[in-house]
Amino acid sequence: MAQRSEANGATIPRLSLTQRLAVQDYAARASWPAGFQIYERGASADGVFVVVRGRVVLRSRVRAGRGFVPWVATPGETFGAEGLSPNGCYATDARADEETETLFLSTSKLRAFIREQPAHALAVIGQVMGERTVLLDKLRELTTLSVEQRLVAALRRMAANDCFAASDGRIELCSSRYRLLCEFVGATRESVSLVLGRLSGEGLVERCGSTLYVTPSARLFERLDDAGSPDDVVLVGGLADADVAPALQ
Repeated sequence: MAQRSEANGATIPRLSLTQRLAVQDYAARASWPAGFQIYERGASADGVFVVVRGRVVLRSRVRAGRGFVPWVATPGETFGAEGLSPNGCYATDARADEETETLFLSTSKLRAFIREQPAHALAVIGQVMGERTVLLDKLRELTTLSVEQRLVAALRRMAANDCFAASDGRIELCSSRYRLLCEFVGATRESVSLVLGRLSGEGLVERCGSTLYVTPSARLFERLDDAGSPDDVVLVGGLADADVAPALQ
């Protein structure tokens, strides 16, 4: 099972090509154009999706034009696993962020997959559980880290994925990706702009027109440990404050 680095330095699973090919024999393959909404929050859920190509953004709508992104599923990762529970309903919206291909494994097909290819089926289940661990860690970040630390954690996740990289390896933040970054961090555009401005002053971020480029480096990611004072820490009781929920971009 392939892996990628996470924000805390750990690794999370990613289904290998061999494992995805095994899933393909039991799953329905689909292609989604950029911007297509695959499902909505509250809709009846069944089974689980695996991303083959592209990426899928899971978004929780807070109010008109605003949302929070808990997860961006990329090749070898899953989404929509709410469908594995009895009478499941989707907890977020799911939208293709670019042209995307997915495999959909229904619960009935999953049962057949488990019977006939248990090793590969357990890999899929392990993938889902590994991603759940990341979501739990992100919840910890939202309640204990400063905006700067959450931003650096989000950039580290993006750096681990080729989908967000320019040809020279830097993270490319165009206007749409900038909005995605704000929603992924869980902070206002103003808060994110202030942090990026500080990073730019230190030579860690470069602006080229309306696009920002971030160079992944040990000096940047060290800020996960060094950035922020105790006064900057977001506590559980403060999640409804203006810096997080009501003003999500």
